[in-house]
Amino acid sequence: MKILVIQQKMIGDVLTSSILFSLLRESFPNATLHYLINSHTLPVVENHPDIDNFQIITPNIEKSSALFFSFLKNIQKENYNVVIDVYSTFSSNLITLFSGAKTKISKHKWYTSFLYTHTFKESKVPVSNAGLAIENRIKLLQPLGIKEILKYPQPKIHLKKDEIETAKKMLLEFKINLSSPLFMISILGSDKTKTYPLQYMAELIDFIVAETKGALLFNYIPNQIEDVKKIISFCKPETKKHIHLHVFGKNLREFIALTSHCNALIGNEGGAINMAKAIDKPTFSIFSPWILKEAWNIFEDGTRNDSIHLKDVKPELFTDTSPKQIKKQHQKLYVAFTPELIKPKLKAFLSSI
Repeated sequence: MKILVIQQKMIGDVLTSSILFSLLRESFPNATLHYLINSHTLPVVENHPDIDNFQIITPNIEKSSALFFSFLKNIQKENYNVVIDVYSTFSSNLITLFSGAKTKISKHKWYTSFLYTHTFKESKVPVSNAGLAIENRIKLLQPLGIKEILKYPQPKIHLKKDEIETAKKMLLEFKINLSSPLFMISILGSDKTKTYPLQYMAELIDFIVAETKGALLFNYIPNQIEDVKKIISFCKPETKKHIHLHVFGKNLREFIALTSHCNALIGNEGGAINMAKAIDKPTFSIFSPWILKEAWNIFEDGTRNDSIHLKDVKPELFTDTSPKQIKKQHQKLYVAFTPELIKPKLKAFLSSI
């Protein structure tokens, strides 16, 4: 049996969907398992023991109709028996169609369901602490006879020993004491609609340092540096002494390896939070007001992994409001999400770890 799983989207999505391979390998030990992803997401699933091969979509393929058609022809030559299309986008619809697979599985969308042999409507209420993002993905395996899950698998990132050791050497070279608290801060979201207000974030950073006296590393990409510097400018002078802005992962694997030496990752919910969980590091995440917490609070237990959403503390702001309206109002809602609402839960988290 030859199976293709398609997950074209963000890093967190690609990492989360990788759990399907553990379940597929367990049920079909001799199957050939391929993962179709975008090139920038490869680092989070690199070295995965249950993935036999990657089908990579590069930016050039996305931009060129000719290159994409050539990619489709190569998919056709693979002769897949099963395609599992996690999100059902226009691009993945075409890939599924060209695959020629006898069994084609995806989430239910009324306008694309005819392309698939099996579709599933997503649940809205989780039945475990695995979260909807995990539970809804596992539904996609039911047509293959994988229905009873005794224990939900957690996404895992597989770091090499030399990557971990290189990160340790970097930290020691910059005189960071690894016997003292060290925190990775997810200081900015992937865009402004997922970024906790900068001045508010500075206040939380002040709070973390006051509570722990720990050293801080920041997770960001180079084009975000001005916003990062702005946040630091809002911090107290004493806090600034604990920030090591110069210690920075130049790529995703370096960031993950650096995080492996931290006591926890704290900050904006997103891919960084998912990556920290996947290397078994405690996390505390601040959800954007428009993101569904039930979907992405994966494997939270209220202590080692915890999160907070504005809806948790001010549910009245979400009464009779559609998701689209919430997203449009994200700035106003973020203003209402003051640090004082977060500090009690954050303090409990810091005490627990």
